This record gives sequence, C-alpha cells and structure tokens, in this order.
Amino acid sequence: MKTITKAVLGFGILASGLTFAQETEKFDNPGMKNMIKIGATVGIAVPQENASAAVGLDVAYQNLVTPGFGLGVATGYTHYFGRSNGGMENNDFGVVPVAGLIRIYPKDTGFYFGTDLGYGFIVGDEAVASNDITNTQRPDGGLYLKPEIGYHNNDWNFSLHYQKVFTGDNGEIGSQKFSAGSLGLGVSYNIPLGQ
Repeated sequence: MKTITKAVLGFGILASGLTFAQETEKFDNPGMKNMIKIGATVGIAVPQENASAAVGLDVAYQNLVTPGFGLGVATGYTHYFGRSNGGMENNDFGVVPVAGLIRIYPKDTGFYFGTDLGYGFIVGDEAVASNDITNTQRPDGGLYLKPEIGYHNNDWNFSLHYQKVFTGDNGEIGSQKFSAGSLGLGVSYNIPLGQ
C-alpha cells in the first residue's frame, strides 16, 4: 500500500508541474472542455491464474481544467473469462469500477497519459471455481488502478492500459491466487458537452 501511495503522490506532483506549464489563456476548442468518453477494451489477464482474457466497455466524464490537464470520473464493466488451472474450472467474473480520472495531454494532439483510481466491485458467480469442493468465495472488490498511455486527438483516444483490482488473499484456492488484472488495448470516442 505504501508503494501505491508513493506512486499516486508522485503522479500528482508531476501532474501539477505539467498543469502550470500549460498555457491557460483560452481553450482551442471550447466545446471540448467538458466531454463524455465512451470506449471499448480488450486484453489478456495477468497473471493468468483464474482468468485468461478480458473485454470491456468504459464510460467517463472529463473536464479539462487546463488545455493539458483533465479530471473526471470513470466507470464501466470489464468481463474476465475464467480458465482451467490445475484442475480448477474457474468461473467468469466482472469488474465495475467507480474511479476518479486524471489525464495529462502534453500537446493538442499526440501522446497522453493518465490513470483511473478508485474502487473496483467484482461481480458474477459467488464461487471462484465451479468444481471447488471448498466453495471458495470470490472477493467483493478492492482498490482499483488503471494507468494508461496512448494517442489522442479531439475525437478519439487509443490506449495501452493495465487494469488491476487489489484483492489481497481473498479468493485464493490452494496455490492458485485470485487475480483481477489485465493488460490491454482500448479505444474511446469523445462526445463534447461544451463549456
């Protein structure tokens, strides 16, 4: 947890520096100051303990505080496909995040980076595996983190991201750890809301 706190603090300091470095006289496209982002993701589970792949839909609201710095809220749904592992027939499950959104745009078009940080609810079958005689219960959720980097323009965002819900030891079956994490690609479309 200390590492996560340090990472978030470091990211905040970096974001503050970039924010003050941006020219804040006026927005190039005032209609893009507030927007809804709707997107889709696909990825592979990491590590591949109880899941193999993930697909999802994202919805976010973003306000550009300055032309290069956005804050907002994010949610969505990511479906993880269960996999067979050491005789365990792991069930599918889903992640529904409720998170804050931070984005940094060094230029009007091009490279960007940011993260979503909040709580990830894990939903689906109550049992981790369909053939587990101990009936181990899946976790309800945990700290949610989704750092991403990518390319953006006024309409589209293309990203590489890592999504993780930290569940501690909850949901472990013997030597199999419960993992709700994936490395993936995403695309989202920006719907302008104006000033």
